[in-house]
Amino acid sequence: MVCSVRTVGLTGIRGNSVAAECFISNGLPGFDIVGLPDAAVKEARERVRAAAKSSGLRFPVSRITVNLAPASQKKAGTHFDLPILLSVLAAAGQVRRPEPGDCFLGEVSLDGKLRSVSGVLPMALAARQDGVKRLFVPAANAAEATLARGPEVIPVTTVEMLVRGLNGETDLPVEPAWVPEPSREPGPDFKDVLGQENVKRALEVAAAGSHNILLIGPPGSGKSMLSKRLPSILPDMTWDESLEVSQVYSVMGLLTAKKPLVSQRPFRSPHHTVSNAGLVGGGSNPKPGEISMAHKGVLFLDELPEFRKDALDLMRQPLEDGVVTISRASGSVTYPAEFMMVCAMNPCKCGWYGDPGGRCRCSQLAVENYQSRVSGPMLDRIDIMVEVSAVHFEDLRTRAEAEPSECIQKRVNAARKIQNARYGENSGMCNARMGPEELRKYCRLSDDCAELMHQAFDTMGLTARSYDRILKVARTIADLDGSGEIGLVHIAEAIQYRAVKLGNR
Repeated sequence: MVCSVRTVGLTGIRGNSVAAECFISNGLPGFDIVGLPDAAVKEARERVRAAAKSSGLRFPVSRITVNLAPASQKKAGTHFDLPILLSVLAAAGQVRRPEPGDCFLGEVSLDGKLRSVSGVLPMALAARQDGVKRLFVPAANAAEATLARGPEVIPVTTVEMLVRGLNGETDLPVEPAWVPEPSREPGPDFKDVLGQENVKRALEVAAAGSHNILLIGPPGSGKSMLSKRLPSILPDMTWDESLEVSQVYSVMGLLTAKKPLVSQRPFRSPHHTVSNAGLVGGGSNPKPGEISMAHKGVLFLDELPEFRKDALDLMRQPLEDGVVTISRASGSVTYPAEFMMVCAMNPCKCGWYGDPGGRCRCSQLAVENYQSRVSGPMLDRIDIMVEVSAVHFEDLRTRAEAEPSECIQKRVNAARKIQNARYGENSGMCNARMGPEELRKYCRLSDDCAELMHQAFDTMGLTARSYDRILKVARTIADLDGSGEIGLVHIAEAIQYRAVKLGNR
């Protein structure tokens, strides 16, 4: 007898339809799982047998073959436990065959309880696209599954409960849709930052256009403090953005029943010892890296020259494309990686190069060698570079409260509103993502502005990429100013943000 049960597989953050087909025949007792299963799926044989017996069910003593179709796709994850178990029980007549619109996900424990699994949100979204009517998931994943806003979500706690419900002996509960709370959790605020008005302005410009920014200054000048407050002035996430980010966190198993949705922009700060796979993603079964965890948020790289050069170079293409593709022999996986990169570094190894007190003891060659650890192509992908000077004594003494993040965020939101009207409300595009066509259309320069850009191009030795990035920053400054055209003052400020000299650059 053959029985098929619907489930969902996962490749990256994309779900795909899978059927657990069970065939029970006479012969020597055995239990085989085919269809390119990984080790976790193969181990399901022992889990489902023990779970069935612990739930008071008779596990067939026969020749059992379970095929996970399509057989050409690799299957990974413990969420196949439940559909495998149900296919065996249904084929053996222990439970009614599920309806065609039913889909099952979940890991079973040896005592018959269901454990939570990772990746439920992207799998629920895939189930909605496949026309699934009822989605059966572990109770701990039920709130997350409702975010797909498609099929009815049935929370399952035990195998016994599920079998009784499918056999009509008891009613199965339906999980209500999870509704996020509108309140925003308090975090670090710019009102705590003393002085540094020029840096705050640069961060405001960066936030308004989602530009990458580099802060250069001595130890204790507030680089990390300023960077950690950047999310407080970024626009609130839309529903679609929250879903995109939550899918990445779901695959990593970082969503909880109490908080199944990422509603605030991520802030990721990996240590400079992070591996290449940890930074951009990888592994035999590729998982997202820090750049994907920072999707739609901020990636903060403190002590930038201390990061391995090869790790930084791996980020160059994702910074341009907004996605990262990880290729393996079994196939390729694509993860989103549209983030705002914020970097901080000291001007030299000791950190005091250029200090008026003469505390730096580094030679000019040592300074250049330290700064040149960051490659030119990487620096070309940074839109704004700003020097962070030491905080003045008067600012420390007075402790005057600075402008709060709420006020800065209002100006950023106004600039983003202009960009939404320019590129389309649902495009999610910012000035930093403009392509050649948008640059020609929205960054036209007057003769005076063109002359100033010409002088800067020759004097500063700009590349074509640097030229385009100055135009993008100027467009953002004009948006903050409420100006439809880019003026001389906007171009001048944008050029100023690339006037910092590093190493041999």
